[in-house]
Amino acid sequence: MLGIIGAMDEEVAKIKEQMTDVNVNRIAMMDFFEGSIHGHPAVVVRSGIGKVNAAICAQILAVKYNVDAIINTGIAGSLDSKINIGDIVISTDTLEHDMDAVTFGYPLGQIPRMDTLSFTADEKLRSLAKEVCREVNPDISVFEGRIVSGDQFISDKDKKEWLVSTFKGSCTEMEGAAIGHTAYLNGIPFLIIRAISDKADDSATVDYPTFEAKAIEHSVKLLLGMCERL
Repeated sequence: MLGIIGAMDEEVAKIKEQMTDVNVNRIAMMDFFEGSIHGHPAVVVRSGIGKVNAAICAQILAVKYNVDAIINTGIAGSLDSKINIGDIVISTDTLEHDMDAVTFGYPLGQIPRMDTLSFTADEKLRSLAKEVCREVNPDISVFEGRIVSGDQFISDKDKKEWLVSTFKGSCTEMEGAAIGHTAYLNGIPFLIIRAISDKADDSATVDYPTFEAKAIEHSVKLLLGMCERL
C-alpha cells in the first residue's frame, strides 16, 4: 500500500478525486482516505503544515496502515537559479535546516544521536518519478536534489543564500525532512516531490499565491502518473 501525504487540502484534493472504494478514518484530526488509485492500494491524507504535523501523519501511515512506501507531494521555494517556478524537484535526500546542535559537536542540520545528517530517498521511486514527470509534464523541467525543511516560510534573500551555502539545497519547504526522518526510523522507502511556487527570496510573498495552483497541478499529474506504473 502506498501512503500519499500533502500538507494542504489543495495538494491532495485532486488525488482524492481519482480514488475508488474509499473508506475514511479520522486520526489525530487528520482524515485518512483509504482506497485505490488506478488499481493500486493507497492512503491519501492532508497532514497539515509544518514538521510536527508531517511526522505524526507519516507515523500513522507506518503503524496504522503498514504502508510499503510514502510519497510526499507539494510545493516549495527554489534555491537554485536554474530551477524555475513550475518546475519539479525530486528529492535525492532531505534534511532539517532549522536543527542546530552545533554546541554539542554536530554539524548544522544533524539531529543529535542520529547516525545520518540527511535522509536518503528511495532510488526506485526517484527513477520512476523522473521518467514519468518528463512524460506527463513535458512543458517544464525536472530536477533531482536535496530538499531542506524547516518551520519557516523562506522569503528573505539572505536566508536563501545561507541555505544554499550551508546545505546546498535545491528547494526549501516545511514538511519533507520530517517525513523522510519518520520513514527512515520505520524502514519505509520514501520520496519527496516538490513543484516550485516561488523563488524563496524577497519576491516569494507575491509569487506564491500567484503560482501555487499551477505548481500543484504539475505535482498532481506526476503523482497520478506514478500510480499507474506502480
